[in-house]
Amino acid sequence: MTLRALGTFIVAVVIIGCQSTYGGPVVRTAEPNPAAPSPPTDTPFVLQEYPITPGQGPHDVAPARDGGIWYTAQLSGELGWLDPKFGLTKAIKLGPGSAPHGVIVGPDGAPWVTDGGQNAIVRVDPATQEVKRFSLPANRPNANLNTAVFDRDGRTLWFTGQSGVFGRLDTQSGTMAVFDAPRGAGPYGIASCPDGEVYYASLAGNYVGRIVKETGGAIVLVPPTVGQGARRVWCDSKSRVWVSEWNAGQLARYDGTSWKEWKLPGSRPMAYAVFVDDADVVWVTDWGANGFARFDPVTETFAIRAHPSPNANVRQLLGRHGEIWGAMSGQDKLVVARPAG
Repeated sequence: MTLRALGTFIVAVVIIGCQSTYGGPVVRTAEPNPAAPSPPTDTPFVLQEYPITPGQGPHDVAPARDGGIWYTAQLSGELGWLDPKFGLTKAIKLGPGSAPHGVIVGPDGAPWVTDGGQNAIVRVDPATQEVKRFSLPANRPNANLNTAVFDRDGRTLWFTGQSGVFGRLDTQSGTMAVFDAPRGAGPYGIASCPDGEVYYASLAGNYVGRIVKETGGAIVLVPPTVGQGARRVWCDSKSRVWVSEWNAGQLARYDGTSWKEWKLPGSRPMAYAVFVDDADVVWVTDWGANGFARFDPVTETFAIRAHPSPNANVRQLLGRHGEIWGAMSGQDKLVVARPAG
């Protein structure tokens, strides 16, 4: 395959010869080279967008070990992979009825997917593209699987289902257990803290749950704002829990004993995703401002940068050193925030 430089753009045709469990080769035509990073203004970071195949409907992202980015293509039932250097993509079919929501990279280096359409946890081998499915028990249909995280032991994968469940999968034995969540429907984002605790957010339940691993129960932790709509959670290096409050347009923090909340700037903030980077800086996606928000816990100040494209609708964030990645579900693009300069 040959790439020919055309000014500041790269046009590429990518023929992916990977064979998934359920289908033949996937052909992808890459769009023009990703837009150049937006110039810095008064924010300490810049955004860069990467177009993917139209109609895929990207939902969640996870940085891959090879330098690429995995993303769930919810509308096309695929797991996608982006090469940020050239803007090239490939896609792997996940199976009949697939509608993948979340993706993370496990300790084994493989992407693990919560697939609501197949009601299963799906593992994709990054080398062979082999698709392996771990279906939920028959008595747990339509769990509306959302997100997953690995426990500190490296083998237990915890996951949420918005229909009102959370569960765990022993990735070595394949044993799975599913539990009823307090207050019914709502479990959404989930995170594992350095101290070993696992927390999830319940959007409909308006609480954060701390999972009791020994019993499969959950302790309900309620933020101060009534009806706040806790949507996503993440932990910092001190095992403090950060929460995006969708209904309230706020960022919240739970330190193990008490809560604190901060309203995002703007007239109608809508906090969707939250992620804490390796410097303990907190990142939030704000649908109301159509932008990325960076929160400094030391100064308790926000810096917000709007997306170059309208209706970005970034639903989730994950990062690696120097990069915070998200999927623009409203634009069929991936986006990354990097330090200015």
